[in-house]
Amino acid sequence: MTNLLDPNAVPEGFRAGFVSLVGRPNAGKSTLTNALVGEKVAITSSKPQTTRHTIRGIVHRDAFQLVLVDTPGLHRPRTLLGQRLNDLVAETLGEVDAVGFCIPADERIGPGDRYIAGQLALLNRRPVVALVTKTDKVKPDQVAEQLLAVTALGDEVLGPENGGAGFAAVVPVSAVKGHQVEDVAEVLAGQLPLSPPLYPGGELTDEPEAVMVAELIREAALEGVRDELPHSVAVVVEEMNPREGRPADRPLLDVHANVFVERDSQKAIIIGKGGSRLKAIGSQARTSIERLLGTPVYLDLRVKVAKEWQRDPKQLGRLGF
Repeated sequence: MTNLLDPNAVPEGFRAGFVSLVGRPNAGKSTLTNALVGEKVAITSSKPQTTRHTIRGIVHRDAFQLVLVDTPGLHRPRTLLGQRLNDLVAETLGEVDAVGFCIPADERIGPGDRYIAGQLALLNRRPVVALVTKTDKVKPDQVAEQLLAVTALGDEVLGPENGGAGFAAVVPVSAVKGHQVEDVAEVLAGQLPLSPPLYPGGELTDEPEAVMVAELIREAALEGVRDELPHSVAVVVEEMNPREGRPADRPLLDVHANVFVERDSQKAIIIGKGGSRLKAIGSQARTSIERLLGTPVYLDLRVKVAKEWQRDPKQLGRLGF
């Protein structure tokens, strides 16, 4: 691959810029981000509202560099946390060069999709590429039907009557199977300005390590738990330091983190009978953290109750929102 750290090595016509992936909760945004980057930079879950932060994943190619901003899913907020997540999306959309609007192939277009399309129509004519995700979950004729429906949505909401030209493109993709992931990258890159790379060639994300670690712990905590928990779990890394006195060839990173929930009953779910659930969370999270950081990890998890934290401005601030 071209050495993009050398300004003289950047090929003519190189494009670089920021692209935000938006969509309803659980529309496949994080999975697509990871597939495009080629590494895990955003946590994924089958549960809606998994993403709490805008994760920047950086896609490096010889002819372009995509900086992907994976936002929380836009939704009708029921809590102060929900409103702050929506505000985060709106703020992000105001700063990007193009938008990838994720719409699942296995669900009919609904009010949530129309609401988001309406918001995108207000973006000063930034190009919007519709990405029909999860095509592996339906038959080809259903994919074709959804492509037509999505195209019609673009013509209706972002068409000439509203001062636009519809979606810049409509691309079907399966991030899980890897089908047309590279096509998505090429189409999004075509919407970017001519520019040298914005990040060095080896970087995959600009998220602080402590934030990435906290997200991996939260992902492990969400596996196999009841539906109400995803909205109620927050993780804060209190300390992350190399263990003193270890030989250079046997390093160990000490990670101390708190898992916050809103009620004692939720704390009991996270801990599990005899601490079995918390032990499983720690084991899964430690494996993911070691893969991310490339070093052995000692992970100390504590579960704490922060009552009604999603509705409390002070507690939201302490928890990083």
